[in-house]
Amino acid sequence: MTKIDAKIPSGALKDKWTKHKNNINLVNPANKRLIDVIVVGTGLAGGSAAATLAELGYNVKAFAFQDSPRRAHSIAAQGGINAAKNYQGDGDSIYRLFYDTVKGGDYRSREANVYRLAEVSANIIDQCVAQGVPFARDYGGLLDNRSFGGVLVSRTFYAKGQTGQQLLLGAYSAMNRQISRGKIKMYNRHEMLDVVIVDGKARGIIARDLVTGKVERHSAHAVVVGSGGYGNIFFLSTNAMGSNGSAAWKIHKKGAYFANPCFTQIHPTCIPVAGELQAKLTLMSESLRNDGRIWVPKNMDDVKAIRAGKLKPTQIKEEDRDYYLERRYPAFGNLVPRDVASRAAKERCDAGYGVNQTGQAVYLDFASAIERYGKETAHVQGLDENDKALVTKLGKGVIENKYGNLFQMYEKIVDENPYETPMMIFPAVHYTMGGIWVDYNLMTTIPGLYAIGEANFSDHGANRLGASALMQGLADGYFVLPYTIGDYLSNDIRTGPISTDHKAFEEAEKEVIDRLEHLINNKGTTSVDTFHRKLGLIMWNKCGMARNKEGLTSAIEEIKALREEFWKDVRVPGGRFEFNEELAKAGRVADYLELGELFAKDALLREESCGGHFREESQSEEGEAKRDDENFKYVAMWEYTGNPADAILHKEDLVYENIELKTRSYK
Repeated sequence: MTKIDAKIPSGALKDKWTKHKNNINLVNPANKRLIDVIVVGTGLAGGSAAATLAELGYNVKAFAFQDSPRRAHSIAAQGGINAAKNYQGDGDSIYRLFYDTVKGGDYRSREANVYRLAEVSANIIDQCVAQGVPFARDYGGLLDNRSFGGVLVSRTFYAKGQTGQQLLLGAYSAMNRQISRGKIKMYNRHEMLDVVIVDGKARGIIARDLVTGKVERHSAHAVVVGSGGYGNIFFLSTNAMGSNGSAAWKIHKKGAYFANPCFTQIHPTCIPVAGELQAKLTLMSESLRNDGRIWVPKNMDDVKAIRAGKLKPTQIKEEDRDYYLERRYPAFGNLVPRDVASRAAKERCDAGYGVNQTGQAVYLDFASAIERYGKETAHVQGLDENDKALVTKLGKGVIENKYGNLFQMYEKIVDENPYETPMMIFPAVHYTMGGIWVDYNLMTTIPGLYAIGEANFSDHGANRLGASALMQGLADGYFVLPYTIGDYLSNDIRTGPISTDHKAFEEAEKEVIDRLEHLINNKGTTSVDTFHRKLGLIMWNKCGMARNKEGLTSAIEEIKALREEFWKDVRVPGGRFEFNEELAKAGRVADYLELGELFAKDALLREESCGGHFREESQSEEGEAKRDDENFKYVAMWEYTGNPADAILHKEDLVYENIELKTRSYK
């Protein structure tokens, strides 16, 4: 197998990033004005990168398929953002954040990248505070922290349950400053449909104006893709329905290696599926597990009575409840990592203890927290701690201050008051750790083409710890890419403007138009959503929370057959030169039908369990994930050769010099 140079600097781990910044080439301010950079995607990663690159002096062209950058899916992030500031004085440090992240990812991420992430995390908080992000503060006015799964410290900064929205508004304001200066040219309602390679380098993109349907050529000296993940390949996920993996898949087909596609995160606290016609799932922030206790009834008779509507969960006695995470993982309890919590919920539901009509739900209960906070508040105020009604009222007030908007969202969707009755939750697809392979500089295998945020694979291994997505996106955009891209662009100061008249632009544009015309003129009988839903069922049933050889082998064949059927029978109404969301959706689903096969192929090859990738053939006697470090301690890098079935595997061996490889234990 080919071994790829990840360009990891030599020297001690704690010195690598500093040494690297000191040694890479720079572009002086006057020359930055001569260089164009395209940024695809304007969420936290793309938005922060566009703003920072423009602030440095580069000419930035930013592309968003939404009507505004502030509509990026980053806005939906709820719980918080990690940073190693140790404000709580509970033992946190850069090393501990680094260690927790590598361990949480089940030892399938690069040490150097993760340490750099932990190192710059503190800078992110300072940057966002300076932008006016309204992080929660404690009584003394200092920034507050809470804990998330997989850690024993409180390092998560938050703004109620809308942290992503507030952080995105910070990046958006920074972008707006540069837009008004003319340093960012914003292309809203534009979707990237291909990357253009000139003489081996990324020199532009082909984009479609989603309002007019016009296909356009855009050139630059470098292209940055920050277009998010591919969780919507499962159809039902917590992602916005417009979120897609097309930009990443397009650059993969042009030569960027795709890494670890099977590493997908299942989030344990989502509102359960309500019916067959549902098209979107809603996340309930992991922060709720700080105060909510997860349980199912111990007795099957109680389960049956609850499903029949004859018994309420509040009527079940404490001794008749199975707080299964606290039982199985006493050291971490309800704050085990997401993959562990998700599999534990699945195990209880598979055993028949699910509490909703479908049997696919468990309880997240705040009664204990309401009582605890109520008594504490009553004590502080000198009130009667034995007045149950008063304690409940005060406790609900504390919970409302911490999680109010999340409780309100739950009640609007489920029509139940979570202050009075436990929430019902079940795991759902949330985040993708796999993505475009990048080196230490965040460059793909195509020179001049970068991938940042969830679009790349680099920092989370086989499982992402909660509150680390926002950390990685902003780290890449604000503090990593602006340094490393200069090392490449320093060779372009005499290049001059890139012409869109080059043959490579013409060929790429023709490919895009031919594909669009084919979809419009196919005149099939089946809707795009029908194919997407069928793909999602295959993915969830055979590539979801548990995977096995038989199911994955079957999934590959089923996806192939579905893809063939799609190109024969898909129906796309409307025309090409108009606002046509079905046409845009068709292109994205076509990409998913290729990516899905590679996903299953990658999962089939990785005959171990690690993080979110759970192979039923590889588990301990207790049902825990069982890694195989001897044979699978590598990043799987897939090279496109014309068909997912023929993709070529390359390996980047993972070297651990600062962390001892252990079997993960949260007990």
